[in-house]
Amino acid sequence: MKALVFDKSGIDNLKYTDYEDPKIGPNDVLIRVKYAGVNPVDYYTVTRLNVKPIPHIPGVEFAGEVEKVGEKVTKVKPGDKVTIYGRIFDGTCDMCMVGYETLCRNGGRIGVDTNGGWSEYIAVEEKYVFKLPNEFSWELGSSITVSALTAYHALKEANLKPGETLVVFGASGNTGMFAVQLGKKFGAKVIAVSRKSWLKNFGADIVVGYDEVEEKVKEFTNGKMADVVIDSLGGKLWNKGFSVVGVKGRIVTFGTLLGAEVSLNLSELYSKHISILGVNRGNRKDFVELLELCKDCKVKTHRVYKLEEGKEALKELFNEKRDGRIFLST
Repeated sequence: MKALVFDKSGIDNLKYTDYEDPKIGPNDVLIRVKYAGVNPVDYYTVTRLNVKPIPHIPGVEFAGEVEKVGEKVTKVKPGDKVTIYGRIFDGTCDMCMVGYETLCRNGGRIGVDTNGGWSEYIAVEEKYVFKLPNEFSWELGSSITVSALTAYHALKEANLKPGETLVVFGASGNTGMFAVQLGKKFGAKVIAVSRKSWLKNFGADIVVGYDEVEEKVKEFTNGKMADVVIDSLGGKLWNKGFSVVGVKGRIVTFGTLLGAEVSLNLSELYSKHISILGVNRGNRKDFVELLELCKDCKVKTHRVYKLEEGKEALKELFNEKRDGRIFLST
């Protein structure tokens, strides 16, 4: 089969080449990949993370059709439209036993700790494979594994309630566009912090710029400020996020694209009873719920590249003119 492969870190080392066809065992599903998302995790996979196996195929988000199944597989059949739950879990550690597979003590990530979906085919154990509802486009199906799941898990961990105000920083990004839509499904009022007006069509009550966010949130909430703030960007915008959270508010963070180091005013933290939550993807229960909840979710697509254009797709990820998600199509 054809695949995007690298044998040492660096975008220039990513090659479109022949790779051994995956073999399936009795519990495995062979998937013919149709679409794969291009995610910051993929960029880090190619440029800095310790991966296995080597040579390595990246790709943490993908969807496709079942090509073949092992003899013990019962959940899916050839021709089914599927996506994957991308966290590797053993099902026996203390985290798995309480339903937190995303924090499995012995876990990992498909696409990082195993080969990923930037290839024509991939073999995946049945427990990670889920049928996609007919309503799902390939773009949506290949966004569920990380982008949508992370947003959904973040809102659940924050216990976002109907009528509360949610502020989403990086609202036009891979995860942000889903945080906006899912926030509305939770019954919240949503303020999207972005320069992209199309977020109004994704459910945002208002879209505000970074330079005016404090003023606009104060005006929108009559001075109460936000109940929940989603920060998927990190250091550079941390202080702005902290400035718009209200009394007993919750800040949820899961990204460091703009820096991992921040300063923190502890007196403001405890005097306002603010909670800071770190999250990482989501659990299988979240994933199953999301497949039902997100049937009508939208995806803003910037560009679809061919698989052999993977190097260009990765470089485009951090282009300031990017407007929406980037995908690879096989």
